[in-house]
Amino acid sequence: MSAKPTPHPRNAFRVFRSIPTRWADNDLYGHVNNVVYYSWFDTAVNALLIERGALDIQEGDTIGFVVETQCNYFAPLAFPQTVEAGVRVAHAGSSSVRYEIGLFAQGAETAAAQGHFVHVYVDRATQRPVKLPPTLQAVVAELRG
Repeated sequence: MSAKPTPHPRNAFRVFRSIPTRWADNDLYGHVNNVVYYSWFDTAVNALLIERGALDIQEGDTIGFVVETQCNYFAPLAFPQTVEAGVRVAHAGSSSVRYEIGLFAQGAETAAAQGHFVHVYVDRATQRPVKLPPTLQAVVAELRG
């Protein structure tokens, strides 16, 4: 059996993106619903890739499919907080990348939640795995944890 997960500190992540919570993110218990955390993972990673020119969601030949995802929760987040999503790369293969994301309450030193997802990069037309394009390789190298 593996050890109980513990929250990572802020300095374990390479880049951050601020994400405002919305009223609709809260559930009846008064905190952000668990499904929203996964959308923040997608937002943090894909926005970064798009901004760095490593992913063109409209015209690019290479797209990423999520094949695995997981999240651990340590402290609640709630509207109207701002979330700071930290991103790093834990592993990269020839056609896949494991991104790790820490979600922090604004200014907090330890993650309220953290998890990962694995993208397998495929050719848009054939949907078969392809080697990571050079621009993506450069971003992955920058994000290695």
